[in-house]
Amino acid sequence: MINKIVPSLAEAVAGIADGATVLVGGFGHVGAPNELVEALCDQGARDLTVVSNNAGGGEIGLAKLLKLGRVRKIICSHPRSAEAFVFKALFEAGKIELELNPQGTLAERMRAAGAGIPAFFTPTAVGTRLAEGKEVRSINGRDYVLETALHADVALVGAYTADRWGNLAYRRAGRNFGPVMATAAKLTIAQVFEIVELGGIDPDHVHTPGVYVQRVVKV
Repeated sequence: MINKIVPSLAEAVAGIADGATVLVGGFGHVGAPNELVEALCDQGARDLTVVSNNAGGGEIGLAKLLKLGRVRKIICSHPRSAEAFVFKALFEAGKIELELNPQGTLAERMRAAGAGIPAFFTPTAVGTRLAEGKEVRSINGRDYVLETALHADVALVGAYTADRWGNLAYRRAGRNFGPVMATAAKLTIAQVFEIVELGGIDPDHVHTPGVYVQRVVKV
């Protein structure tokens, strides 16, 4: 019997290795898997590369992981905000590496990884510092920069509902990066608010099919 439900947050994040690339869902605090990230803080993995839209806020979730010194590099779109004081202090002290990606490019890099597409051309960031060192090609009179797919070892996502097969449904803006992150990682771990019986999620409302999910924990 397929059952991807795990009994605890500690078991959900077990085995995440030092040096792993970890995708962390969320748009600000919306849909952020803060409980999973805090469990990762307790688990102890370090030297991580984290991919997230934001660089954490306050001192919870991703910001806590940063403050503990567990993250070597962050790849994100929006590192600066009023709440991102932990990241700001680390970056200004030279204690963390930053790779900026435009938001749409970041999402497409992960989608490409899940779709088996190694790279793609986009006009976004052409002529800026973000395009330095990357191939630029003119297509039909317009310049495009080459971006590579963004694969990961682990994805941590926050959904609203799951079944034991790992099918996920998100609620409103909580969906954000979760569906593309789930496809781009070798191991996808989802925290959810409710677990329903098989068939409890209308097939048309399954945003992430269970084939992309390996562990589910209720929070």
